[in-house]
Amino acid sequence: MKNYLFILFLTIGLGFGATGVSQTIPSKISTSNDIANLVIYPNPVSNGKIYITTKQNLSKQVEIYDVLGKKIVSNALFGKELNISRLTPGIYILKIKEGVNSATRKLVVR
Repeated sequence: MKNYLFILFLTIGLGFGATGVSQTIPSKISTSNDIANLVIYPNPVSNGKIYITTKQNLSKQVEIYDVLGKKIVSNALFGKELNISRLTPGIYILKIKEGVNSATRKLVVR
């Protein structure tokens, strides 16, 4: 009886192992769709203007945050040029949305 019980548990255990949950780990984790061919220049900024270009050149929603997470700028951008002359020198986070795609970059103002 003990041998039958052991074989039963072994068979059930192997059966669950063969049909167990399999998980695939992606090589790149992304929480948003990247904007194709996003270029932000100059960075670092010293003249008070940055230029933002993309492959699609659609209108963009641009937000700039300080290092504490406070939103400093929120603008709709229809061209390439964004005036940031009122920003004091420092490091900022630039968040850009174009359609359903978005991107986040570091911006240095001198």
